[in-house]
Amino acid sequence: MIYSARVVQAVRTPWARPADDVLAEVGSGTMGLTPDVAAERLVANPRVSAHRSPSWARSLLKQFSSPIELILVAATIVSMAVGDVTDGLIIVAIIVASGLLGFAQEFRAGREVAALMARVQVTASVIRDGRAVAIPVADVVIGDVVALSAGSVIPADCRLLETDELLVDESSLTGESFPVEKDASAVVAEQAPLATRIGMVLFGSHVVSGTARAVAVTTGRDTELGQVTRDLRGPAPTTAYERGVDRFGFLLVRLMLVLTVFIFAVNAAFGRPLLESLLFSLALAVGLTPQMLPAIVTLSLSSGAREMARRQVIVKRLEVIEDLGSMRILCTDKTGTLTEGAPRLDHAFDLAGEDSDHVLELAALNAGLQDGFANPMDAAILARLAPPPGAVALDQIPYDFTRRRLSVLAQVGEQLTLITKGAVPEVLSVCTRAEVGGRSVELDQIRTSVTTLFERLSAEGFRVLALATHTFEDNPGDLDPEDERDLTLRGLLAFHDPVKPTASDAVARLRVLGVSLRLFTGDNALAARAAGDQVGLRTERLLTGRDIELLDDAALAAAAANVEVFAEVEPHHKRRLLLALRTGLQGEEDAGVGFLGDGINDAPALHVADVGISVDTAVDVAKEASAVVLLDKDLHVVLDGVQLGRKTFANTLKYIRLTTSANVGNMLSMAVASLFLPFLPLLPRQILLLNFLTDIPSMAIAGDDVDPEQTRQPAGWDLREIRRFMMVFGAVSTLFDLITFAVLIWGVHASTTAFRSAWFIESTVTELVVLFSLRTSRPMFASRPSRLLLMLAVAVAAIVVAIPFVTPVARPLGLDRPSAPLLLIIAAIGAAYVLANEAVKRVYYRRRWAS
Repeated sequence: MIYSARVVQAVRTPWARPADDVLAEVGSGTMGLTPDVAAERLVANPRVSAHRSPSWARSLLKQFSSPIELILVAATIVSMAVGDVTDGLIIVAIIVASGLLGFAQEFRAGREVAALMARVQVTASVIRDGRAVAIPVADVVIGDVVALSAGSVIPADCRLLETDELLVDESSLTGESFPVEKDASAVVAEQAPLATRIGMVLFGSHVVSGTARAVAVTTGRDTELGQVTRDLRGPAPTTAYERGVDRFGFLLVRLMLVLTVFIFAVNAAFGRPLLESLLFSLALAVGLTPQMLPAIVTLSLSSGAREMARRQVIVKRLEVIEDLGSMRILCTDKTGTLTEGAPRLDHAFDLAGEDSDHVLELAALNAGLQDGFANPMDAAILARLAPPPGAVALDQIPYDFTRRRLSVLAQVGEQLTLITKGAVPEVLSVCTRAEVGGRSVELDQIRTSVTTLFERLSAEGFRVLALATHTFEDNPGDLDPEDERDLTLRGLLAFHDPVKPTASDAVARLRVLGVSLRLFTGDNALAARAAGDQVGLRTERLLTGRDIELLDDAALAAAAANVEVFAEVEPHHKRRLLLALRTGLQGEEDAGVGFLGDGINDAPALHVADVGISVDTAVDVAKEASAVVLLDKDLHVVLDGVQLGRKTFANTLKYIRLTTSANVGNMLSMAVASLFLPFLPLLPRQILLLNFLTDIPSMAIAGDDVDPEQTRQPAGWDLREIRRFMMVFGAVSTLFDLITFAVLIWGVHASTTAFRSAWFIESTVTELVVLFSLRTSRPMFASRPSRLLLMLAVAVAAIVVAIPFVTPVARPLGLDRPSAPLLLIIAAIGAAYVLANEAVKRVYYRRRWAS
């Protein structure tokens, strides 16, 4: 077969043509592409789902895209044009240095997150030179032959080449909730609607059951899903975190506009040069704006993401960290989360309740001969017994979540036997007879005793499956679910998956953190109650799948609010339950509902959850749908993620509170000073330098230590509390600024340069010291900051003090050496400011907690 590297265009109407013709047109064959050809095609492959590392050019330009900064740069250029070149160059240099600092931090954080997400990327199984290899979904190219099985994500729009009982969930494209049966031999009209193209599988859908091979004919932006995404071009839904940042930004913009216009108007009214007044006002506006907020947010979130990765938690989107921290309800399945995740087959009972080798042999045939989706129940059976040599499967009816059964037509010697295994009620529904003591009897004669045995085993914590058979004289040909009828019940299989010793502790610790755990299980109510009791969940009230079906959405929301265990839950129930539980949290804007799942049937629930959580061993569709991936499926890992999410958010809010209270205090001070000072309190270049220097230790806040009480409860954006904090502590800052002004002007009669030099030092150093006071609600020395934060603050303070004394930039900056008495005076005022801040903080938090 000669492969063509030039064929990279999407194939037109492949559903209307035979599979072999399509395979030839894309320059491929049953052996797939060669690695070299695939690599060449990948260069021209338009992708929409691949995670790309951030563009350095875009990240750099973003640092200088603020309208205020652009106006400031324009005004600076005008100032330079009229003769003040030195002043203009200093301002531009500080703006560039500030932007580069933000760029370096944000770009590095973005690259680190890209590396983290590469650890949990979803892969596709493709045929290259006749061998199956796993590659990232985004690297699938036109002509790749893809091997599909239950749980596979469809990596491109593909023409099916061969199928075996293939059912595909296309709900993300068609809205149809039921899986669609696919057929590789189907050829339909060119104008056939999307839902009827049964010879195609489409990007964005996933395999529910069965197997297939297909060839990729359209990738990336040209797929059906890519075209929908491109055509809609609507903004993605914002997270609670992003909404909080937006609301905070609008608050700052309003405050900044009012104060900036006021200060400019006052200075202009007092006859000061207009250009100097404009530069001064704009510099203050830049000072008020937390320029480093995007970098701090990204750095804080990426720092949290790195720490989470060390704790076995990978976040696929940074913003979800805050959602993880604000989660109030976590819904989870049982297997592997609350239990060990490795069930063992304890008993293969006959219908008299005795262990039976024959029932075990039938179970081994069913488990060992089926080639659909691997599951732990079959693994547990095969750990006890393998199928006999020579046994073959002539056909099978794969498991699905509606029938909840798996049937295999086994041939052992000359005997043909249909062996069905599945949930007890569903297997009983297709049985008419039962075998007891070697005799075949009507099922109704022993139904009560079977039900009693089933309920007893369930109450003891066993997962119970039923086993039934039907013997054929001749090969019945292709099987379908209609052939599962008139079966003979043969026995029950009792599996035990022990509860993890640490599960009850994790549930209790989550409850202490304000997170309520809800158990979703397909087990019957008795088994679900037994599991819930063992891990400390409230089980006095349960809801079953049957109960859920009978309730409308409003009634379900009311009923589910106080229930912690949900039994006999089917896939569509999980989605309804998540929406119902979220409805119960509507009064808490930033609170969310999380869902932890790893199966094919968990994808719809993962999509609608505020925080979708999966594991790296999950089926591809579950991993693709989730926002958080655990490298270890354990509730303690989730617990770590919740605490780290809260720590990350606490540090982000810490930066916002610290920066805005200090900046607002300075702005108010400038506004008042403009009314009575005969000169500008600080020059624009001094304001920008002050802002730049104090931002350096702020970068370390992202990894600062957090007091335990800050992570005990879910936290969200409380704009009123931020505004109150900003105004209260900004007012304290303003008060001491005005005291400093009064002492410098009327107390020691400082010259203009001495005034600016003294206040530059006092304002910067006290802001750094107060940082350690306001970073905690505890007394300043009762909360330990991170070592990096402490080191950077001390270093910047030393630089600020040294600038007027020993550096050559003092004169260009307009600074001079303050006298020793003047330094002592501002040091005393600074110390008084810190003490007053501690006193106000004590009252502030006492009243806040009291309310």
